Amino acid sequence: MARELPKVYEPQQVETEIYKMWEDGGFFRPGTDRSKKPFTIVMPPPNVTGQLHMGHAMDATLQDTLIRFKRMQGYNALWLPGVDHAGIATQIKVEEELRTKEGLSRYDLGREKFLERVWDWKHKYGNRIVEQQKKLGASCDWDRARFTMDEGCSSAVREVFVSLYEKGLIYKGSRIINWCPNCVTAL
Repeated sequence: MARELPKVYEPQQVETEIYKMWEDGGFFRPGTDRSKKPFTIVMPPPNVTGQLHMGHAMDATLQDTLIRFKRMQGYNALWLPGVDHAGIATQIKVEEELRTKEGLSRYDLGREKFLERVWDWKHKYGNRIVEQQKKLGASCDWDRARFTMDEGCSSAVREVFVSLYEKGLIYKGSRIINWCPNCVTAL
């Protein structure tokens, strides 16, 4: 029984099915064979500021090419994904939305309410970037994805910061800095 090929290629349908098959099959996870040399790339995490841009696409393509090449060479390859909270950049996006949609500033809300809005932003837009990376075909081990504000990451940063402070490598001092009078923060 002959079947006619569709006249138009529908990438959304075809590529989504193939990518799901790859994920479900565990093709992006490193193997368990300890005799293979490990090769790991930790994704420089994109910010949760809305969506990827061409620079992200180029960077993801280069990393994906390298990790796939290493897999083909027989390495136990892991591309570890993550998303960054991007404190100031995300704050600016949330403040812009507050100002344009509600005529409010972060000071009108207060610290706790503003932080709630920032977390709402992350929950609303944080996954958009991950989905865009998947549409690019990024072969990351998504089961290991991290967010920079996850408790494990935050705890590790605090531990290292305290250690560096106790060793005298981090200290308080007066310095000339780049200051943004609009954001009221150091850049």
